[in-house]
Amino acid sequence: MDVDKIIWDMPQGLLNWYDFSTEGKALCIEDEASSIKELLQEKCKEVICIGGIASLDEVFLSQFKEAFDYIVAIGMAERLTDPVHALSVWKGLLKREGRLLLGMDNRLGLRYFCGDRDPFTDRNFDGIENYRRVLKEDRKNLRGRNYSKEEICNMLDLSGWAERKFYSVLPNLEYPQLIYSEDYLPEEELAIRLFPMYRNPDSVFLEEEFLYTDIIKNGMFHTMANSFLVECTKDNTYENVKHVTVSMDRGRENAMVTIIRDNHIVEKRALYEVGRDKLQKLKENEEDLRAHGLNVLEGKYERNSYCTPYMDREILMVYLRRLIKKDLKKFIEEIDRFRDFILQSSDHISAGEELEGMGIMLKRGYLDLVPLNCFYDNGKYVFYDQEFYEENYPANAIIFRAIEIIYMGDLEMDSILPREYFWKKYGLEAQLETWRRMASEFTTKLRNQRELRSFNERFQRNMEIIHTNRQRINYSASEYQRIFVDLFRNTENKKIILFGSGNFTKRFLAQFKKQYEIYAIVDNDSSKWGTQIEGIDILSPKIIETIPEEERRIIICIKNYVAIVHQLQEMGVNNYCIYDINAEYPRKQDALKATLKDTGSMPKKYHTGYIAGVFD
Repeated sequence: MDVDKIIWDMPQGLLNWYDFSTEGKALCIEDEASSIKELLQEKCKEVICIGGIASLDEVFLSQFKEAFDYIVAIGMAERLTDPVHALSVWKGLLKREGRLLLGMDNRLGLRYFCGDRDPFTDRNFDGIENYRRVLKEDRKNLRGRNYSKEEICNMLDLSGWAERKFYSVLPNLEYPQLIYSEDYLPEEELAIRLFPMYRNPDSVFLEEEFLYTDIIKNGMFHTMANSFLVECTKDNTYENVKHVTVSMDRGRENAMVTIIRDNHIVEKRALYEVGRDKLQKLKENEEDLRAHGLNVLEGKYERNSYCTPYMDREILMVYLRRLIKKDLKKFIEEIDRFRDFILQSSDHISAGEELEGMGIMLKRGYLDLVPLNCFYDNGKYVFYDQEFYEENYPANAIIFRAIEIIYMGDLEMDSILPREYFWKKYGLEAQLETWRRMASEFTTKLRNQRELRSFNERFQRNMEIIHTNRQRINYSASEYQRIFVDLFRNTENKKIILFGSGNFTKRFLAQFKKQYEIYAIVDNDSSKWGTQIEGIDILSPKIIETIPEEERRIIICIKNYVAIVHQLQEMGVNNYCIYDINAEYPRKQDALKATLKDTGSMPKKYHTGYIAGVFD
């Protein structure tokens, strides 16, 4: 597998669903080589590529007056000194039926509120503040600036582009996954569908995908979209598209696009020739599931597309998430019912010795038979988009995946009815790690996560870093230093007590047990009292009260430490530290030096001094 090719192709997802005319002539305006030019060369009869400044040259403008069917400018207008002028003169290069396809970032995009840095200043929040903190002399060195949707509309008005259609693009122009027409809103949980990407993931402090539900409810989705694709026309005609889902990270063989069109048709299309046989299999899967009694949305395979009617019904997962908060008994009944459909979806086969204990084995295990790919239609389940199956597959692995998807990211659901209830009810507990591994393997393989690991680490945020960034925001600089950084400052002759006996404590001991003597570990779980971790006793937190404050150092080793902080404060303990597994802590000798400096007891570097030549 050519990983570099997958990454190179990813920007094509912005436009590879667009119906370019095979006889069309396109102008690609870009200053750096990209795969967009290659896409246009595959789609159109003739393509000319030119830089942003060169596209404004009078000779070029006169030579190609009204010569192009398409002009594509992705991330270019915001890099030009006078974007209004550029948009105006580009209009003169288009034929009467021509279209300008403009890709622009949004300075008010949600990604920037989550902590991503501005691409032009490389600082947080500059675009959100409309660059007011950028000094006048520094602005001369900027390669451009981002604009808001209102500002882009104003530019288009001034340049004569009254006819235009906006599409909101997530997560960004470079690696598009979801595209929404300005008159259409997401009807599913983006926390499941969206995989955020950032220029600077290490500065991010919010989980962007979980914010969209409220953003949508409050009417701010399109205003706060990360990026825009703008289709500008002279004749007021546009692509009949409301929503596009793109999967470029799967590689050319599995790259697909799903398009919801204005005419109430949903079209699934293979983006490359090598993947077109997958559409025929999609039709075969539909017929197989229907033969097993499942209600499946009927599709039609023709002209390299698989089309189904648009169904204006609630996604089952959305219905279930509402239901658990209204009628718990009904929610459990619906989950039972959904499990029955999974068991019904294929013939049952006998398992060999190596698969003993795995439960019911399905001849075809449809891995995407989950509530995310199912409509709820007045009590009926209508399944759709069943593209994948594995032969001789345990039904329990699919059941586990379905439950995980229902609960994913919704902490309130777990507080109402923990997912463990269903693990126990369906006998999933004994092989829980197996089901978790199998669910992970499916998405890992489908999205080439192993092959794209380095790429994803570069552009996707790390949850532990988000946790650390949030900690910093919650405290003043001095408080953060004292609580999270200076764990070992002034610990000489003090009893170090670790609060918590889980993975964080084990990580702490692996790092520091050889450097520091740990007096005890305390935990609220009474069943652990009297046991040990690496020879250190686990005791009740009450022991803290028996040790004078000046003789102890309490270090909380728990990820979700807030409840422990409150507990200590109620005990009258305010001098504590919190261990952060992402932080870099000084070695013992460095911490000792800092302590001695604080107390004014820095030892002399030398005990005896010699002065050469004094007696000459």
